[in-house]
This record gives sequence, C-alpha cells and structure tokens, in this order.
Amino acid sequence: MESTLTPEAALASLAWQIELGATEAIGDVPLNRYELSEKATKTVARARAASPEPAPPVTDPVVEAETAARAAPTLAALRDALAAFPHCALQQGARNLVFADGRPGARVMILGEAPGREEDIAGRPFVGRAGQLLDRMLAAIGLDRRAEDPARAVYITNVLPWRPPQNRDPQPEEIAMMRPFVARHVALAAPDCLILTGNISCEAGLNRRGITRLRGQWTEAFGLPALPMFHPAYLLRNPAAKRETWADLLALRARLSEIPE
Repeated sequence: MESTLTPEAALASLAWQIELGATEAIGDVPLNRYELSEKATKTVARARAASPEPAPPVTDPVVEAETAARAAPTLAALRDALAAFPHCALQQGARNLVFADGRPGARVMILGEAPGREEDIAGRPFVGRAGQLLDRMLAAIGLDRRAEDPARAVYITNVLPWRPPQNRDPQPEEIAMMRPFVARHVALAAPDCLILTGNISCEAGLNRRGITRLRGQWTEAFGLPALPMFHPAYLLRNPAAKRETWADLLALRARLSEIPE
C-alpha cells in the first residue's frame, strides 16, 4: 500500500516528535535492550576481573593506638582518644569507659587489670570489694586516693578501660592495643613510682607474668620505678597472701621516703 503521507506532513511529524523530546529514530530491526544490558554487565565483569580493585589497606590497631596516644596532650584528651578508638570490641559490651580515679600528679600510680561489674557501672576503677580492700591497704601506710596532698594521694587506672565479658582475663591482643594508651597515661600522670597489681599489669608494664615470683622486687616499667604486688582480688581469695602484701606496702613506704618530693 502506498503511503498517503506527503513530504510536508512527514517533516511536520518529525518536528513534532523532536519537540516532544525524541532523540533516536526507530530502526528497521527491533532492538532487545535487555540483551544489551546483559552484555554490558558481562563486559564490566570481565574488565573488573582483568584489573581487580586494590584491596583496602590493612589496619594495625597497635600502630593506630600509638598514634592516637602520642597525639593526646592532656589526660582529658587521652580519655577522649580512648573513647574514639574503634578497634577494641570490649567497648561494645561495656556500660562505661573506666578511665581513672584519684589525683593526677600523685606520687604513686596504681595500675590494675580491667574493670569488674561494679567498676563498669560506676565508671571508676577499684570501687568493688577489691577496691575497698585496696583503700584499706593504702590507708595502712598513710595513702588515700581522695587526698589533696600529692605526697599522700594515689592515682589509679587499669590496663583495660572496658570490662571484659564475664570478667574474663584480657587477651594478649587487647593488652597490646591498650599498652600505648597506658604508657601515655603514665607519662601524663607523672608519678614517682608505679604499683603493678597482678599478672595483667605486669604483662603490660614488664612483658612478663608470674606475679608470685615478681612481687616484692623493685623493677622498672614505663621508665619509672615499679613494684609488682598481688591484686587485691587475689588477696580476697587467698587471705594468707596478705603477709607478703604487707611487706610490699612497707617497701613502698620506704621507697617513697627515699625519693625527694
């Protein structure tokens, strides 16, 4: 059948379609656009296989901890850096970050292991039964975490600022991540000496365990004189060990009398 469309009418129709926004003419052969999409997808897949995307850089939590700790100019900034540290999963299950208690600038700094249930609730270290025993031990040699006088005050923190699930022991990788923060904490608090309570504290400060062999012997940790002692929680379970702890407390008092204030 011959078309009755005149050239003028065809031109007018084309102009009308262009005005409507048409940009392509209809071809003589039908075009399967779904097939084109599949081909394009396969082409992209082959291109990616030929030149895979570079793997994301591997993050070293210890290196990031060292960088974050080193950048903290104050204790408050160090606390903020700990709170923002993304690589320790313990904080996801903890109620509070347990940073420190006592007086910064005190002559004695006590390094505990990790918060327990009471510490996690209160947000302060050594507030449960072990903490109450620690306060009595310190009072026996004239020290008090609430004292205003730096000569009588103590400053207390833990290796881990978050409570481990079911109060389990900190794992080696957790201790390694927190060690740079502990070192910076000691430097900013600037005590005259350290008390390392328990195996975890000795591992963080001395890279050694074996508190029954280490206790009572002055050593060095984080560049300061350090005295390993039994953890107060251990003394609650083993009251007979209080005799050795009393000797350690006397050694601490004697050492403080030798160090100029």
